[in-house]
Amino acid sequence: MKNITKLKTVVSLLLILGSSYTNAQITKAEIRATGLTCSMCSNAINKQLKSLTEVLNVETDLNTNTFTVTLKENNELNPKIFKDKVEKAGFFIGSLMITAKSEIISKNPYVVVNNKKSGVTETQFQVVDKGYVTDKEFKKLSKTYKDISTYVLNSEDDFHIKILN
Repeated sequence: MKNITKLKTVVSLLLILGSSYTNAQITKAEIRATGLTCSMCSNAINKQLKSLTEVLNVETDLNTNTFTVTLKENNELNPKIFKDKVEKAGFFIGSLMITAKSEIISKNPYVVVNNKKSGVTETQFQVVDKGYVTDKEFKKLSKTYKDISTYVLNSEDDFHIKILN
């Protein structure tokens, strides 16, 4: 009887821990890259993004250096994978806008920096951490969000997001 109680406790803990660290079910990511000078540059990023098995499609706008990534349902991706792929291609993210299922906003590792509530099934948000915005923008945001203790720490484990819709 004690073993069954212990097993139930362990299973309950695993379910609680698993649900609190669920990654976003991202449906779309819009990445504006910096440092691109030609179409070969965009090809390098395009190739890196398409190497993700969760990617359905990547659309590129060479005029704005924007990559719109459409993802498969029920993916386990988080914003860091996009940053890693862009940097692996030799470039940096100037902005990252994400469309994801709304319920993930309240879960770790997401920290909402504005008090805007989204009443829709999908939420669009911008990741405002260092490495997801330009250096100039980050300096400005650091002053704006100085009262958010986790923002000042620059932890790669948290994603500070600004809800847009």
